[in-house]
Amino acid sequence: MSDDERQERQEDRALFKVMLGSIVGLVGVVAVLAVTAVVVVGNSGTTSARQAAGAPVALATAAARTVTVAMHDPGCHWFQVGPNSFEKSATVKGPVVLANNDEASLIVAGPSGTKTDPVGGKVSLAPGTYRITMVGQAPDDNHLKLVVN
Repeated sequence: MSDDERQERQEDRALFKVMLGSIVGLVGVVAVLAVTAVVVVGNSGTTSARQAAGAPVALATAAARTVTVAMHDPGCHWFQVGPNSFEKSATVKGPVVLANNDEASLIVAGPSGTKTDPVGGKVSLAPGTYRITMVGQAPDDNHLKLVVN
């Protein structure tokens, strides 16, 4: 075998190694993209809550979801479910934290007894049905109902 033939074989082998490395690299990139796509698609499920008139609002769930009670007329206090959306009853997957943004302390009566939530305070709530009123509440003010599943 001549020196020219040896030189050509070495060049062919080097070219083959470069092409093989490129193919392996491309397969790796495609695999990473495929795994990323599966993770993104798996976590992008959307939910929609349709509500009939007067039915409780189903709030989104999380590990420790905050439910806010806010001052809003008429009726004094409400569950704030959006920037300009208020409801008298709500259903939430729990556990939840009840945040009091009302004008007075809240009385939270539920399966484990009665708790008082001071203005600006927070109370943790386990699953159950809760009746929420304001301390010194007028008879015509809202009586809130919170169901924690």
